[in-house]
Amino acid sequence: MKFATLLCFLFSFTLLSNNSLINPQQLWADFDPDKGAFKEEIILEEVRDGIYHKESYISAYVLGEEVRIYCKYAVKEGANKAPALMDVHGWMGRPHISMSYVNDGWAVLAHDYCGKSGDRAHYTKYPEKLRYGNIDAKVGYRIKSKLPDGSYITDPKQTDDYLWYALQRRALSYLLTQKEVDTERVGAKGYSYGGTIMWNLGMDERVKAIVAYFGIGYLEYYRTKSVWLYNNPSKSPEKTPGEKLYLKSIAPQAHAPYIKAAALWLNGTNDHHGGHERSEHIFKDLPKSTPWDFALQARGHHNTEKLGDDDKIWLEKHVLGKKHFWPKRPVSTLALNSEGVPHYTITPASPKEIESVKIYYALKNPVSYTRAWRDAIAIKKGNSWEADLPVLNIDDYVFAFANIRYKNNIVISGDFEAAIPAKLGKAIATDKPSSEMSQNAWSDTAPLEGVGGIMGFRPFNKHRGTSNEQFSDPKYQAPKGAQLTFKFYCTQPQNLIMKVNGRYQYDLEITASNDWQEITLDCKKFIHSHHNFPLKNWSEAQKIQILPKAGADITKVIFAKFTWTKN
Repeated sequence: MKFATLLCFLFSFTLLSNNSLINPQQLWADFDPDKGAFKEEIILEEVRDGIYHKESYISAYVLGEEVRIYCKYAVKEGANKAPALMDVHGWMGRPHISMSYVNDGWAVLAHDYCGKSGDRAHYTKYPEKLRYGNIDAKVGYRIKSKLPDGSYITDPKQTDDYLWYALQRRALSYLLTQKEVDTERVGAKGYSYGGTIMWNLGMDERVKAIVAYFGIGYLEYYRTKSVWLYNNPSKSPEKTPGEKLYLKSIAPQAHAPYIKAAALWLNGTNDHHGGHERSEHIFKDLPKSTPWDFALQARGHHNTEKLGDDDKIWLEKHVLGKKHFWPKRPVSTLALNSEGVPHYTITPASPKEIESVKIYYALKNPVSYTRAWRDAIAIKKGNSWEADLPVLNIDDYVFAFANIRYKNNIVISGDFEAAIPAKLGKAIATDKPSSEMSQNAWSDTAPLEGVGGIMGFRPFNKHRGTSNEQFSDPKYQAPKGAQLTFKFYCTQPQNLIMKVNGRYQYDLEITASNDWQEITLDCKKFIHSHHNFPLKNWSEAQKIQILPKAGADITKVIFAKFTWTKN
């Protein structure tokens, strides 16, 4: 090895070794979000319905480069000492101001970090050296644990996340210069990837409270390599140097020990981000003085509409100082009952304030966003709620959690509980497979009684159709060699599409009749949309969708009795 090459290698190794020790607090110690002129360029300024609106460009200075950040700002006209709120959009999103907060008296700023995409008139402008800040793959590119040439990062500042973290801190500085703002009362909320980068903002001492929707971390390495917390058997591949550095310095969960803002996380159990059960662990690393809580919407994907007024009450409590009631964390257990059936118990705080308790459980599946959650029968005993959780296999995991709704419309989730029943004692399996699927599991549908008194369901979403993800539950998984049979009723022919796991597709022609019709589908009729090979077995199905083709009206079709049948 030549001396110059050896010297370069040693320098890179030393740099990597040193940076692998950098935690987020050390990484941001020399970053001053107030440094440099904003060079504000106002492109819109008006008052509408008593609300002052402003759109502008400001400058941020990151890694020796100047970035022009596109911002939107709104506040009640004539406001004084208004609490400030950063409103951070999601992946490929645009700056969006939550007007409900503006109407409640907040001064709200939303900034763009997506960059150039499509025909957007206004967006954050990244210089060529920071082109990777653009989320759109047609313009930018991603840097997580690897660089574009395939080599590993050697400095956490090389990542796209670092750039987006820096921009939101600079945008916060700009928000705090607005004449209407009370700089002592500052909150922030982020949606989707805006929730992911929200944890860095939670380190900023100017922010009193944050709300993260969906994003929480455990994506790099954990999701990308399917390192699910409850893989059975467990799976922990060796981390690359780039992954070690990213996880130490940049990943959202790495920020936990340094977060001072009161932190609330709202998520759907079936959201496509990192496994929510591992994500709950982020709170164990928060400083003891930092308030935190979370709520999960059972079967929620990118939606949290059933989680009450959590975000509003949280921000008002921790930013505005309002004396809102907020309960302490509940205590839960997963054990066996006297007969050996898995049994879940949760004891919430402040039982007199409780409106309802719902218990959910799922079986086997380690992949959080494809789990099929069941509603357990919750029985109140004293100040606790309990439920039996029948299983099919005592050697597979059973998962459970509960949602507690309080009278002031707060929803709190209990800790995620998981256990292999056989390891809890003399467990027994009391559940049985079902060849007939639950009609309630189909999304966007309404129950309907058809001809001859047969109960079915009608999809009511003309565009999205309906879907069912119940098949990841072992109870409803297709036996090998089975076929899918179902009934349909429609008096006008419709052209639909059936999809399996989002990739396998079949053109479903609904013929007209004044009576129920029945169809049996072999799995081999479903062809992969990219690779043109058939579905091997219905037992591989985890999700089935029924969608309308252009011009079809799926709301005119009634479906019933989806069952697995043998030849």
